[in-house]
Amino acid sequence: MRLRLILAGLIVLGARGADAQTIVAASAPIDSSVTIYSAPYDQYGLGSANAGEPPRWLAGYALITETRDIDVPAGPAVIRFPGVAAGMLAESVVVSGLPVGVREKNLDAQLLSPRNLYAGWFGRPVTLRREDPATGAVREERAVIRSAPDGAAIVETDHGFEAMRCGPFTDSIAYPGVPDGLFSSPTLSIATDAPSASHVRVQLAYLAWNYDWRADYVLKLAPDLRHGTLSAWVTLASADVTSFPHAMAAVVAGKPNFTEAHERADEGGRLTYQCFPRASDNVPPPPPPPPPPPPPGMAMPAPMMMRAEIVVTSMRKAVVAQAENLGDLKLFRLPLPTTVASRSQKQVALFDPRTVALDVLHVAALDDLDGSTAAQLLVRSRNRKEDGLGLALPGGKVRIIAEQGGHALVVGEGTLTDRAINDRVEIATTQTPQVSVLQTETARGARTTTVSNANPFAIQFEGTFKQTPPPAIVGPSSALVLRDGHRVWAARIPAHGRATLHYRLITD
Repeated sequence: MRLRLILAGLIVLGARGADAQTIVAASAPIDSSVTIYSAPYDQYGLGSANAGEPPRWLAGYALITETRDIDVPAGPAVIRFPGVAAGMLAESVVVSGLPVGVREKNLDAQLLSPRNLYAGWFGRPVTLRREDPATGAVREERAVIRSAPDGAAIVETDHGFEAMRCGPFTDSIAYPGVPDGLFSSPTLSIATDAPSASHVRVQLAYLAWNYDWRADYVLKLAPDLRHGTLSAWVTLASADVTSFPHAMAAVVAGKPNFTEAHERADEGGRLTYQCFPRASDNVPPPPPPPPPPPPPGMAMPAPMMMRAEIVVTSMRKAVVAQAENLGDLKLFRLPLPTTVASRSQKQVALFDPRTVALDVLHVAALDDLDGSTAAQLLVRSRNRKEDGLGLALPGGKVRIIAEQGGHALVVGEGTLTDRAINDRVEIATTQTPQVSVLQTETARGARTTTVSNANPFAIQFEGTFKQTPPPAIVGPSSALVLRDGHRVWAARIPAHGRATLHYRLITD
């Protein structure tokens, strides 16, 4: 009796004969760990992932380690490790625990898929199955594949050359076997030559691309605008086809010097069918009829929308990443095993929500300002324990939320660069039209800067002269402070009020 394997409308018949060489398969991973490094040129991670969609490819990479059992035979043999990452960098593989050295390493990433099956049987006989959708009758006939898998699928039958799925029938191909070199999952092969048979436990470690991670922060401002609650999440992302269940996961913050060029992986090995255009194809189809009116007393249905369901499982204690030093980098380790699933994203808390002392400012650059502009909202704090922080902060995006009328609203979105302990933390967001800055030149070198606050509460404003040498500013009407080598005008603007600065600018 023949065994039939159906793959997306394609049928594989029979089985491949065993190779003459001794081939041994390692066990499934007993335990594994995945340490993800962010993309070197993507400052905040996941730059290639679309919001709300599984990532298709990522520019970061991961260090993957696995523990497996192997029955090593005596003499020359090939040991296969099925289920490794498809983005493995084969040159980075390190296998420890074997009784003998490794003679050869190969990553066999040609997966068993409709496209690869079709390409593997090019020019060879297959069975073409055709089903009449009207009657359900199925007939089989002998055919030979005469085209590559890209474009129209051309087969030669007793009636001549035909393009599949271009007629009234539903076509599929029955293959007599699986071509050599195709595997159901990415497989690493190594060649060994042991003097005697033995059972060993080995550790497999390698680098793989197509991974990434990022940090996301949420800052909820207190009504006094002097404190806020900061929470953070780490998003792990994998665009690889291999999953790692119950793995110990970690992420590395910082930018290690690592560059590697990769080709994008095969998009699932799909096989597409195309037909040649016909004259009738240029005639546009008639528009669909309008929907029938609703019964009396019923409202028109709303347009169909895609629904996303989010499930939150309560836990006695949140799973929080643990920070460790890794040279000049920071390692954030998840304390519990998790599943790094294929083509998916997962979030875990970076740290417990904490109350942070902060300053909420409105800032503007005054160097080359000529006319009016809106001030920018800036949140400033210090990464130290007495201010509620005192821990390594990886770079990421920050959403700022404030209470308004009993509801929490997003008032700004900014970014945070990597911040070490005791560093100053500044989160700049978008411009706020409620605070406007007008600067005019009343005479040669004489300037007047007016800040207007339309908010129903007082604000703290800072105008910066980052590109103007301090000696060039003469006779300011308000005292200027020196910060980081440049002068700053700091003023408190009352609700619905304004403040004015007069000064002269000396230019060459």
